[in-house]
Amino acid sequence: MIVTRFAPSPTGRLHLGHAYSAILAHDAARRDDGRFLLRIEDIDGTRSRPEHIETILADLAWLGLEWDGAVVRQSDRLPAYADALERLRALGLLYRCYCTRAEIAAASLSAPHGAEPLYPGTCRTLAMAHPDRPHCWRLDMARAAALAGPLHWTDHGQRITADPLAAGDVVLARKDAPASYHLAVTVDDAWQGVTDIVRGQDLFAATHVHRLLQALLDLPTPRYHHHALLTGPDGSRLAKRHGAPALADMREEGADGLALAMNLRAGRVPIGAADP
Repeated sequence: MIVTRFAPSPTGRLHLGHAYSAILAHDAARRDDGRFLLRIEDIDGTRSRPEHIETILADLAWLGLEWDGAVVRQSDRLPAYADALERLRALGLLYRCYCTRAEIAAASLSAPHGAEPLYPGTCRTLAMAHPDRPHCWRLDMARAAALAGPLHWTDHGQRITADPLAAGDVVLARKDAPASYHLAVTVDDAWQGVTDIVRGQDLFAATHVHRLLQALLDLPTPRYHHHALLTGPDGSRLAKRHGAPALADMREEGADGLALAMNLRAGRVPIGAADP
């Protein structure tokens, strides 16, 4: 049975791009009499807001989307993430990092404009640990990739070779966030039995890391379906700067959510267009 999910973060209101992704995931499950799950990724306690969760639920209902089972909240899943971290720590794959974002940026001046700078490995070989100092936990990517060996996944039925080294030593936990997106989403997708992950092309690069974590934690690998993004008039990713309204604004103004969902399914969007 196919199991898909939609996993928004309640750090703001949903927009048309979110709606498009949710509809694709919902319809993929319904076509095969499968299950469509809803997970709220509220692990970022400094930015997540309860009022956004209520708005997300209302927006999905307005679009005519129904999910199966109870809504899962990542804030209720912290022990599972702690267990996964401990397993990786026992394998000797984690190390404390004390670098600030400014220090990392300064050491990565060669990073392409607009790209997230790769961590230069400053703390990887520190002889002394300072548990009382603010720190995050990073994955020693070279060691982890060597342990896991060659990895692949399927995306729209095509075989993709994983290259986690391109992401550098990613953060898996911080003092203010007990698990990173990479760790939490990998653990939760396996726990919920997700068989098919439908999400935007902007998360394709993250899948290289997720595939590695699946191998290290002995978790199953779902099928992936990274869909094209909605674009603005200038061809760039649809965003508020293009005038894209929040779904809640459209709903409050009396727009027909069911009609909007049908238009998105047909590739007709109020602003911009779906990439080919």
